[in-house]
Order: sequence, then structure tokens, then C-alpha cells
Amino acid sequence: MLILASASQSRKKLLENCQIEFIQISSNFDESSIKENTISDLAMELSFQKANSLVLNIKEIELPGNFNYSSVVILGCDSIFEFKGTAFGKPSDKEEAYKRWSKMSGEFGSLHTGHTLLFCTFDSTSKVLKVTRKIKKTVSSKVYFSRLEDEEIKSYVESLEPLYCAGGFALEGKGGKYIRKIDGCFSNVMGLSLPWLRKSLIKEGIFV
Repeated sequence: MLILASASQSRKKLLENCQIEFIQISSNFDESSIKENTISDLAMELSFQKANSLVLNIKEIELPGNFNYSSVVILGCDSIFEFKGTAFGKPSDKEEAYKRWSKMSGEFGSLHTGHTLLFCTFDSTSKVLKVTRKIKKTVSSKVYFSRLEDEEIKSYVESLEPLYCAGGFALEGKGGKYIRKIDGCFSNVMGLSLPWLRKSLIKEGIFV
């Protein structure tokens, strides 16, 4: 049983489109408590903490009864956009989103997505998860932006989409038409590297 430890609709859609069976449980981990030296390391550590928080709090979570929990795999992800050495999470408001896009127009940055897989055994009686193995990796993709007119930036910001996305853009949404090219994993820019997930599960004898 795969559990996606994220409320992300983009990650949910990626797994659904691939017809991978999973359940989605949002992680309530406080991201502000984690500090790392590099943006790439920060993304990876946040992905681990999101996954691990489900292990620690599983007794308080109401689980669906129609799944086999004899073997549980928890997937945690966290995406951070790096632009010229600065971490861009979700813009705090429209003004910040506008300023970012004015800088990113015609430029490029790197989308880092930290991935963690926790392989667990589950005791349904005591409702305790025990981690038997973990795999962690940050996958990075370089994103090149088209040069935008000021009116295009204003229109995109007014759509409010940038306010809900790491880096202030959504490849699968309205922002997709402003991305000129991508070097690296395409799905990683949407929050989950599907090739990495498949390869990591196959190593553990799990075929999806």
C-alpha cells in the first residue's frame, strides 16, 4: 500500500494518471522548523519529515478500511524552486508573485524536489508503523522561462495560480505556456519524479 504524505493535487493527479494505487494523507509537519545549508538538501529533508510525521502520528489518523496494510510504503515530497541562489517557495501575495516573475522572465532556475520513500510494516492491532528501510533523493530539473510582456505577468498573477505553487508557477496549469524548455525530469517540475519513483520501487520488488 502506497501512502502519499501530501495534500498536493498535482502529485495526486500524476499518480492517478499512471494508474498507481495509493491513498493520500496530508502531512501536518511544521516546515519552518527545518534548516539546511543548501536548497537541495532542504527539499530532501522536508520530504523525509513529511513522510516520517505519518509514521509518528499514525495512531491519530483515520485510515480507510478497504486497503491491505500488511506492507506500507510512505511517499513524502517537497519542491523548492531555486533562482540565482535564492529559494522561492509559494509567493506570499500578488505583489511578491509579480516581482518574482519580473525577475524570472527570460531567465532560468532549478526546481528541486526532495523524495523520500519509507518502507514499513504495520501492526493493525496496535496501529504502529515500523520503518524497515528508507530511500531519499533530491531530483533537480532546470526550467527556462520565455520573456514575458508586463501585461502577461500581470494577467498570470491575477489568476492567483502563482500563489499556490512552489516558485510561483504551475507547469500543468496556466503557467505552462510561459515555460520555454526543461532540462531534466518533466514530472519532477510538477512535484514528483515518476521515473525515480518507478525505479526506486522496482529495486524493492514492487512493480507499479
